[in-house]
Amino acid sequence: MSVKPESTPQQPAVTVLGLGPMGRALAGAFLAAGVRTTVWNRTPGREGDLVERGAAVAASAAEAVAASPVTVVCLVNYDATDAVLRQDAVEAALKGRALVNLSADTPGRARDTGGWAGEHGIAYVDGAIMTPADTIGSAGGVFLYSGPAAVYEEHRAVLDALGGSHTHLGEEVSRAAAYDIALLDIFWTSMAGYVHALALADAEGVSPRELAPFAAGIARILPPLFEEFAGDVEDGTYSGAINPLTSGVSTMGHVVHAAEAHAIDSGVMRAIEGLAVRTVALGHGADGFSRVAEVLRRR
Repeated sequence: MSVKPESTPQQPAVTVLGLGPMGRALAGAFLAAGVRTTVWNRTPGREGDLVERGAAVAASAAEAVAASPVTVVCLVNYDATDAVLRQDAVEAALKGRALVNLSADTPGRARDTGGWAGEHGIAYVDGAIMTPADTIGSAGGVFLYSGPAAVYEEHRAVLDALGGSHTHLGEEVSRAAAYDIALLDIFWTSMAGYVHALALADAEGVSPRELAPFAAGIARILPPLFEEFAGDVEDGTYSGAINPLTSGVSTMGHVVHAAEAHAIDSGVMRAIEGLAVRTVALGHGADGFSRVAEVLRRR
């Protein structure tokens, strides 16, 4: 299929590079919102039903970029985006256009990509998608952006077609990646704790489905603690009036001993216990667990 012309005031246009599950969801949401959408993927044939829904398929990344004033790229990491974008033909096609990078990587890589974009006359916004592919196009999607506010605002109407909430976090191009990496830290350490708990409970004769509703109860305790800990760390208070570290260390030990009695690997909990013990040894036993954040930052 030939690539269609660029957008008009009546019909905006976007290019999507990368057609994995998330990229296909992004392209599908743009199409559903009436945005003229051009797609390209390194491996041909990944567009699925997007063509039937109206997407134009470009023969190359450079051709795809040239079809729209704004390109959204969503690949597995910035090694992949570099391989696609840092080619002479693509850089030339991107010059004077906008690039929104919704791939995931580190803040350092975001800064590097922002520098590359500036050197090549590309209006660059870095971003992060904080929800699964099946939320794209719905009210449940969560998108974070950082970089030049003027570029974000210029293309906000197109980005808003993805549904959900969109937050611009500031001009510093790496801020979205900083939020992303911190929030992923919460997610994966939480998931590690949960699957470990499922294994431990199962070893003691409690089925995963029996445990799940009580696990949800634990989860409901966390949002107020997130706020409390944020204040403790920002203000340097680290209150342990309700649950001092000395008490917490004891309960962590119970988890380790029970799990290892069943030969269940407890490396994650042992690491947490080790941090808490170290913090107590530094004289902070009466403080709350939030004090560990201050200890982690020490050189």
